[in-house]
Amino acid sequence: MSKPDWLASPKVLRTEVLAGLVVALALIPEAISFSIIAGVDPSIGLFASFTMAVVISVVGGRKAMISAATGAVALVIAPLNHEYGLGYLVAAVILAGVFQVILGVLGVARLMRFVPRSVMVGFVNALAVLIFIAQVPEMHDVPWAVYPLLAAGLGLMVFFPKVTKVVPAPLVSIIVLTVITVAAGIAVPTVGDKGELPSSLPVPGLPDVPFTMDTLTTIAPYALAMALVGLMESLMTAKLVDDITDTRSNKTRESVGQGIANIVTGFFGGMGGCAMIGQTMINVKVSGARTRLSTFLAGSFLMVLCIVFGPVVSDIPMAALVAVMVMVSVGTFDWHSVRPRTLKRMPLGETVVMAITVIVVVATDNLAIGVVVGSVTAMIIFAKRVAHLANVSGVVDPDGKQVVYSVTGELFFASSNDLVHQFDYKDDPDDVVIDMSGTHIWDASSVAALDAIETKYAQRGKKVTFTGLNEPSADMHERLAGQLTGGH
Repeated sequence: MSKPDWLASPKVLRTEVLAGLVVALALIPEAISFSIIAGVDPSIGLFASFTMAVVISVVGGRKAMISAATGAVALVIAPLNHEYGLGYLVAAVILAGVFQVILGVLGVARLMRFVPRSVMVGFVNALAVLIFIAQVPEMHDVPWAVYPLLAAGLGLMVFFPKVTKVVPAPLVSIIVLTVITVAAGIAVPTVGDKGELPSSLPVPGLPDVPFTMDTLTTIAPYALAMALVGLMESLMTAKLVDDITDTRSNKTRESVGQGIANIVTGFFGGMGGCAMIGQTMINVKVSGARTRLSTFLAGSFLMVLCIVFGPVVSDIPMAALVAVMVMVSVGTFDWHSVRPRTLKRMPLGETVVMAITVIVVVATDNLAIGVVVGSVTAMIIFAKRVAHLANVSGVVDPDGKQVVYSVTGELFFASSNDLVHQFDYKDDPDDVVIDMSGTHIWDASSVAALDAIETKYAQRGKKVTFTGLNEPSADMHERLAGQLTGGH
């Protein structure tokens, strides 16, 4: 049995441990905030972050990615909690986990290949904007001392890595600012102001709901929405980490792992969650973590910090954590994508797709909706671009008894619409040959178009012969030709 990769060297182990600690500190205010959005006690969000991170570190498919309680999931299940109570919310989390396992086994992760690069860039930029926007309330209507603390935190994170990278700059920034505020007695908002930290570990149990069909029909729509949003956000984040670390992850395992983590979280009374882009960026990009240990320790340290060091953690100024997240948002944004030189070279359609993805995500505060709208827009633009790529050229024999048409390009629903109008039905000779060796038939719309061409010639007493079809095209044509109309 091979050694775990985090035992490769003392340096790797130190990096993973310190990364886990920084992420745990950053998770606390976020988990509390998302608990407030969902309308539950702060401990519910913190328990969810603990169980999600620990479980996904073992069963997940993407090393070093952080999963915890998230805003996207909180927004989806908040109405259920407000209307029916915590028991129904917890039951929905468990059912969402079951849905995610089923979707993972069915291969939903393979759909990621249909997400274009322009949507991915838009997703990343929108995340950076959302991370920054989430920090704005912490900088508004606060004591003046918050601003110099914020500036000091940003300064430390910019300049400290030039001195040494042994200790992550965010951790140094959090410790220094906490010591300053406590020692000087500076009155600024702290982590403790967000809500009370739990004093004991979560206990497993069944959700407090009647086990009836009525309960199932009530929670199922929320559970399905949570499952889809959670999977999309997790798979997109996994793809992003793949690019940053230049490694591949097992997306199917990640999908199933997210489901298992949510099921476990539900039985421990947590609010569920998915991959967290901000904390993942702190872990992977800022702290340099690359193994499962950092994810496991992020969850473990979170509980230790809350239960053992609760009073100390409560004194951490929010300005320190806001500074960390602002740096994360700046580091996450793909600045290269908005440079004038890049925009000038990039096809207009790609830039439009990126911009639409960003606008929809920021406007709806929902990454899943933005990715779907961006992907659909990209497909429409692509279909429009290739719709006119099917060309027809005809040559009549010198004796005038036969005409040979050559069709080139891809035939699918968009390009085949114009195909019917590119033949001279009235003046062509009686023998028509259509050479299809330069094309490929992709769908039933194309076969219907060929049927229409054959019918128009037949109405004039002329015979059509299709030649040169490749094997898949010939098979589709043979199966569907003459079967697509009801004779009306």
